[in-house]
Amino acid sequence: MYVLDTTVISALHKNYYRSRFVSLWKQFDQLVDSGMITSTREAYRELHDGVGTDTDWAKNNAGLFTVPDATEAGFVAKIYSVPHFQANIERQKLIKGGRNADAFLIARAFAIGGTVVTLERLKPNAVKIPNICSHFNIPFLSLEGFMEKEGWLF
Repeated sequence: MYVLDTTVISALHKNYYRSRFVSLWKQFDQLVDSGMITSTREAYRELHDGVGTDTDWAKNNAGLFTVPDATEAGFVAKIYSVPHFQANIERQKLIKGGRNADAFLIARAFAIGGTVVTLERLKPNAVKIPNICSHFNIPFLSLEGFMEKEGWLF
């Protein structure tokens, strides 16, 4: 299963128009229909902080955005028990009440044995999704890596 980051959902909708990338969306929708795509309630909330086709898609596919269970909540706590990863909670988001789905996406992937799909890149000493995934041996892919793994050619 693939656990999609907010950035991936937004990028798909902003850069790959359904009317122009018909075969991409057909294959993506098949993964959705087969239950191979999931995300989290927190990602759903991040999407709804903006306005666009990704918001409409999220509303129409609300069942993909799960509420964290006890296993996931416990893993979020494990992530933030690492002092370095506490910096993942951006100060401005804390002050302004913004959303932060990162740890919940990783915890979802851990709980279901899934792979996180994100646009974030692995960077030395960073607190991004790929860094946290690497620390806990949770697989992750870029959007292109996801398409490659699925064997999509357009």
